[in-house]
Amino acid sequence: MRKFIFLSLLTTLSLVISLFESIIPLPIPFPGAKLGLSNIVILVTLICFGFKESLIVSILKSFLQVLVVGNLSSLPYSLIGTVFSAVTMAISYKYLSSKLSLIGVSELGAFAFNIGQILVASLVLNNFKIFTYLPFLTFIGIFTGYFVGLSSKFVSKKLLRVLNNNGKSKI
Repeated sequence: MRKFIFLSLLTTLSLVISLFESIIPLPIPFPGAKLGLSNIVILVTLICFGFKESLIVSILKSFLQVLVVGNLSSLPYSLIGTVFSAVTMAISYKYLSSKLSLIGVSELGAFAFNIGQILVASLVLNNFKIFTYLPFLTFIGIFTGYFVGLSSKFVSKKLLRVLNNNGKSKI
């Protein structure tokens, strides 16, 4: 029950951050570019609970955001980008963590999210030239991924201490 409550809180936090982020105007001239701050919660969930839980939180956040905002057409973009990102972060965290910091894991997740969204857009628009947009999103993702990774490192250390003393969640 405690685990369910924690994951519910993490899902809610991810949703609130995502909704808050959507109302912040960015001085970036690229449509679709965003900070991805809700990924802090997703990465922290991956570290503290594991892949399955982080994927569940990610997917729930995407569905709940569509329900709250009422923009059903954004669901495929959000859902595919989120799944690409969560899977990429999980694989890189599990298999590359000895060579890659959380910042690198986060940046790979940002890149995967962008690939997922551009893939959906290219299929919807039936135009693969939209992939020329990827370098711009990747450039932005380097900076946002850095901040998300750094924040996730700090938050996950604190949360793991709360969950228990030896760094492994017993929830």
